[in-house]
Amino acid sequence: MAALLEAIEIKRKMFFELEDVPYHCLDVEISTPTARGGQTLVRIKMRNLLTRAVFDKTFKAGDKFKEPDLVLTPASYLYSDGEGSHFMDQETYETHTLGESLMGDALSYLTEGLIVQIQKFNGNPIGLQMPTTVELEVTYTEPGARGDTASGNVTKPAKLETGIEIKVPLFIKEGEKVKVSTETGEFGGRA
Repeated sequence: MAALLEAIEIKRKMFFELEDVPYHCLDVEISTPTARGGQTLVRIKMRNLLTRAVFDKTFKAGDKFKEPDLVLTPASYLYSDGEGSHFMDQETYETHTLGESLMGDALSYLTEGLIVQIQKFNGNPIGLQMPTTVELEVTYTEPGARGDTASGNVTKPAKLETGIEIKVPLFIKEGEKVKVSTETGEFGGRA
């Protein structure tokens, strides 16, 4: 049987199960009353991993949750089509298809062969965990003009191979590979 977690033990980025649904804790706020006999309350900002809905809920400190049967399995990105995005499990070589609703903004960073972590709940794929940074090729950017830095304009827009546009420093040229943060979508250096 899975271990039980008390609400007071839940921290940011932890996973827990409530009413047979897995949740991801995004933020936690503990309020301890000053009056004697008052109960400590735990307010959790949580994401439903099945529907992707985010909401706040308040629990008593002693409320118990199960640890969810969540497994991360490495998979490589194959392609996307009308059915969804297709990944090959690196351990079993099965193909998993994730619908658009489960992908979020991950499509902006996926290139063929990229290894990601597929999140499975009770054996079924429910989501995707991207690496913190990905390497993408710059397909189009204006050349940096001499004197641009004098006006404080030290970045320029660049279109990447997946179609997203980010701000890059002036010295980046077309054809170069750059690191991009999958959390913020910002330039993270040359690859």
